[in-house]
Amino acid sequence: MRFSEFGLTTLKEVPAEAEIVSHQLMLRAGLVRRLASGLFTWMPIGLRILRKVETVVREEMDRAGALELLMPAVQPAELWEESGRWDQYGPLLLRMQDRHDRNFCFGPTHEEVITDIARRELRSYKQLPVNFYQVQTKFRDEIRPRFGVMRAREFIMKDAYSFDIDQAGLQASYEKMHAAYSAIFTRLGLKFRVVDADSGEIGGSRSQEFHVLADSGEDAIAYCDADRYASNVETAATFPASAPRPAAAQSLEKIATPGVRTIEDLCRLLDILPSQTIKTLIVDGSDGPVALVLRGDHELNAVKTQKLDGIASPLTMADTATIVKATGSEPGSLGPVGLDMPVYFDHAVARLADFSCGANEVGHHYTGVNFGRDLPEPQTVDIRNVVVGDPTPGGKGTLSITRGIEVGHIFQLGDKYSTAMGATVQDPKGKNQVMSMGCYGIGITRIVGAAIEQNHDENGIIWPGPLAPFDVVLVPINLQRSDVVREAAEALYEELTASGLDVLFDDRDARPGVKFADAELIGIPHRLVISERNLAAGELEYRHRSESESRNLKREEALKLLENSSVS
Repeated sequence: MRFSEFGLTTLKEVPAEAEIVSHQLMLRAGLVRRLASGLFTWMPIGLRILRKVETVVREEMDRAGALELLMPAVQPAELWEESGRWDQYGPLLLRMQDRHDRNFCFGPTHEEVITDIARRELRSYKQLPVNFYQVQTKFRDEIRPRFGVMRAREFIMKDAYSFDIDQAGLQASYEKMHAAYSAIFTRLGLKFRVVDADSGEIGGSRSQEFHVLADSGEDAIAYCDADRYASNVETAATFPASAPRPAAAQSLEKIATPGVRTIEDLCRLLDILPSQTIKTLIVDGSDGPVALVLRGDHELNAVKTQKLDGIASPLTMADTATIVKATGSEPGSLGPVGLDMPVYFDHAVARLADFSCGANEVGHHYTGVNFGRDLPEPQTVDIRNVVVGDPTPGGKGTLSITRGIEVGHIFQLGDKYSTAMGATVQDPKGKNQVMSMGCYGIGITRIVGAAIEQNHDENGIIWPGPLAPFDVVLVPINLQRSDVVREAAEALYEELTASGLDVLFDDRDARPGVKFADAELIGIPHRLVISERNLAAGELEYRHRSESESRNLKREEALKLLENSSVS
């Protein structure tokens, strides 16, 4: 491909609306252009990368025995009403009506549609197992689209759905998809982790996420290599402390704390650490407000908390009027001593002694609070996020925390949708058997952004070879003014192209510095520079995108290097 014919426009300045590196570089390198909030046009160079992702995904899905189909993007409301998700899914679901006032939605996912297909097409256990997949555009009406393609409203996804006769079959299909996903991300040259996760609005009994590791990742991942454990922080469990609680050494005392409304304020006033305090949060419950008590330096985990008995789901913080009516105080001075409502204590709180907390009186706190004297011995639960150093479930090590970008998610749905929608087949005894389902999604467009977040420097993108829009960029110096350079460049372009390499020939009448900057910005793995000086020596100037220095190679040596590189 000749640069002059490619219609590629790069940007020197960082666009003001771009918050993270991948968004900035995708705009600057001309991969995408914004149409509206959360909506992007994939330009020719960006589409080349997208198609490479799709190719790898399709090859591994086909290798795993999945069957590709294509379902409608617009779905009738009746199917979502059957599954119960028309009202449950919430504002992320883009609803619309046709000219006959019939309700439809633009599909964010396709569990209902594929279940409808299965109940119509599958009759016997002999047709199982089967796994259908598609690569298609989805739409989720994000309240605040951000980070470019990482959290867009419209995106391309590969979603697959397996059907089995029982749980054992589902487990086998699930493991097959786990292996296929691992192969996909390995082939794409990405560093990733597989973590246990919450099933969210999709539902089901088990799910795992595939995360591309990057410091900018939205998700926190708890892991321990010694215990072969990894989990999204949302679902990573904490446990009751095994060490005994220290003995009480202080007396209970109520003190005036005017203006103190946060843990930080309290610690500053009393010259103590957040770990010596507790905080009390009031949330909506099924029969009135409920108190949640955590150590002052810990964070509430909404996913775990909203699954507790008596807690409203989704988790909702009580408003100030409700809190004042229930406690006689305002947020900032709340505590469990004398609190007349259901209370959940986090595991870590039970090990504290001589701690400080709100006194349920505006501008007052307690110090020297102890269980067994000022509070009953607590029955504790897991309601916080794990932190570095927490023990692993297997007990063989402690947790570390890293950041990741979710690019794939696999679910064991079980009979959630097949029961609701009557998807059955005849079992070997001729009886109707509800099918067990699995669901497997990969964010095609998100992979592109995640790859950039993981692979870039101050000059631009550093594509892993399998994702690069071109294998080699050919940069002739003074092409328009040197017949020697022009002839050599044209001959090399033809030879490289004939060898099967995808070459971007920078034939623009532009300064070398501009060409070099664009090549680094775009992130093409291999760069060959042709100049009169190097040609006279029978050499080409070579540089890999991940290297900081160029080197001169004999022409044959450079071509052999490219041939042996497997475009890496």
